[in-house]
Amino acid sequence: MKLTYSSVDQAVGKIKSGDRIFFQGAAMTPLFLIDAICQRYQELKNVEIVQIHTEGEALYTQEPYNNSFKVNSCFVGSNVRSAINGGHGDYIPIFLSEIHSLFRNDILPLDVAVIHVSPPDAHGFCSLGTSVDITIPAIEKAKIVIAQVNPNAPRTHGDGIIHISKIDYAVEIDIPMRTAHQQALSEIEIQIGKNVAELIDDGATLQMGIGNIPNAVLSNLHNHKGLGIHTEMFSDGILPLVKSGVITGEHKIVKNSKIVTCFAVGSQELYDFVDDNPLVHFKEAAYTNDTSIIRRNPRVTAINSAIEIDLTGQICADTIGGRQYSGVGGQMDFIRGASLSKGGKPIFAMPSTTNKGISKITPFLNKGAGVTTTRAHVHYVVTEYGVANLYGKNLKQRAAALISIAHPKYREELTQEAFQRFGG
Repeated sequence: MKLTYSSVDQAVGKIKSGDRIFFQGAAMTPLFLIDAICQRYQELKNVEIVQIHTEGEALYTQEPYNNSFKVNSCFVGSNVRSAINGGHGDYIPIFLSEIHSLFRNDILPLDVAVIHVSPPDAHGFCSLGTSVDITIPAIEKAKIVIAQVNPNAPRTHGDGIIHISKIDYAVEIDIPMRTAHQQALSEIEIQIGKNVAELIDDGATLQMGIGNIPNAVLSNLHNHKGLGIHTEMFSDGILPLVKSGVITGEHKIVKNSKIVTCFAVGSQELYDFVDDNPLVHFKEAAYTNDTSIIRRNPRVTAINSAIEIDLTGQICADTIGGRQYSGVGGQMDFIRGASLSKGGKPIFAMPSTTNKGISKITPFLNKGAGVTTTRAHVHYVVTEYGVANLYGKNLKQRAAALISIAHPKYREELTQEAFQRFGG
């Protein structure tokens, strides 16, 4: 069976007014097809776009395209943030581990799935590359599947293999993969990385995301042994540790010796590393983020971030006050999985203050802030000033522990607030 290619106009011409469309995300965002769809804005009305995190400009959120397209997102990235907070879209609060159920249970029936794949192999199978996450249930349930087929897309091992019979319209392109590069670490980030690294045991199974703090942690693990990876995503920071033999996965129970993820974003070196590499398994988010699977691995160490934390331990990680900044994502999936894992450590790592010098440890969460992770789930909190372990501590003890790792200029104020709230 041979894949028949269509023109881009023929493919995107199948989208109708009133359709609900899924866009694959991260580095596999089908940018060529998205731009072509947006050019039809004058003839399309009330088209709903469902996604998690996409790359690119997201023209569908901008004038004049947003008169025809509305984004209904399960995560909020920088390219859709203004639209969602400005009334030209909306956000669905949901765990990453459960998004698949919106499609499979027809809570959000899909008309079209727009995806990005590698060319088919000799057996007619394409790869979803570095973004498997929630794409498979979208393909299963969509009435029409439109794919941009790109020879630069990595062929990855795991769940993300689809036969050409599942693709209704294929458009041939040849464009580079979208890359992301590490930024220089600040002194504060380096110190946070050192503090977190001291909590990580040899043989631990790691979950961490993208960004400077995860990279700072990884850069301090070169003397560790037998680490494993079971995460929702990873970036370039793991590559030196794989090459040096620090990351081996030898102690993992689930997919022993394999790196398990549902998506990856990074440099071309990262994409070359995962291409046809049986060491790395790209799985559905329903698998990677399933707490019952995560907890089976030993010493799961989940490292996540927070926008702010109150003195009782409530974590806000997805809003700034009432403004939606990101999303629930997989934070709770892994924080709970780590806490249930034998020897596991759920960790929140963050600078003590914002870029504007405001304390991220606060008496109360800001008005309108969402509680991403409850205080009952929080164990370790790390700043550049040290580590606070809240597990098993009462409210007064929690407040004292958090104040001890707050920025020094805010400690007196926080102590007074704690006294007024909890007494002496």
